[in-house]
Amino acid sequence: MNRFVVARTLPYIILSLIGMLFLLPLLWLLFASLDQNATLALKLPSAFTLDNYVSTVTNTDNQKSFGNGLILAVGQALLVVVVAGLASYPLSRYQLKYKRSFMYIILFATGLPITAVMVPVYQFFIYFRMQDSLFFTVLFLTASALPYSIWMMKNFMDSVPLELEEAAWVDGASIWTTLRLVIVPLMLPGIFTVGIFAFAGSWGNFLVPFILLQSPDKLPAAVTIYQYFGQNGLVQYGTLASFSIIYTIPAVALYIIGQRYMSQGFSFGGANKG
Repeated sequence: MNRFVVARTLPYIILSLIGMLFLLPLLWLLFASLDQNATLALKLPSAFTLDNYVSTVTNTDNQKSFGNGLILAVGQALLVVVVAGLASYPLSRYQLKYKRSFMYIILFATGLPITAVMVPVYQFFIYFRMQDSLFFTVLFLTASALPYSIWMMKNFMDSVPLELEEAAWVDGASIWTTLRLVIVPLMLPGIFTVGIFAFAGSWGNFLVPFILLQSPDKLPAAVTIYQYFGQNGLVQYGTLASFSIIYTIPAVALYIIGQRYMSQGFSFGGANKG
């Protein structure tokens, strides 16, 4: 009996310990952001203050970096959703000759690390004078996220019954009307999933903007967060913690907003035209 109890409780104990290891850094972020004299030590502030948040929010450089980050993330998410959606439709609906080979190429591209292509990409940007441009950086971020996004979007598209499209065509709807009024509403969970994936990937991307953008006024928050790591090992722990918490808000808010769509799944029972 004792062995049975130990066998059942041991996994929960291990998972609890692992959860505490993740919880401690989050507690440090919270406490340090409210402490004017924060250090690396995890402790309650002697006096709670919002000065770190005020300093972070009112800093014009921080405001510009958050704006740049939103431009990159929102721009990439919108382009990825549109391009991946248009690419997934023929891959899902048409019997293409080289579709299997193309899907294998996409699958291979999803595992290609971004560091493996940054040197030729940087040379390409320099040769065509596209460096230090938010627009071209958005295009590259979009291209790097498309393989996995197309793969995901196609799987969602496969779940939409073809009979619904055929019913719309019988009623005289064009292919674009069918996409807009039939496919897109049913694809909302997939669209939000792919969009959130693209947004989070760009919002937390440090390497690409760090290499392709040179002007300080064009750098996103993922890069400018390192301004709090000063010289000679001096770190502004309080403002670093407040910046980090504010930095997580857009991604967390997007997950919360899109959760009801993402959790709906696909339920097409009785959806076919009678």
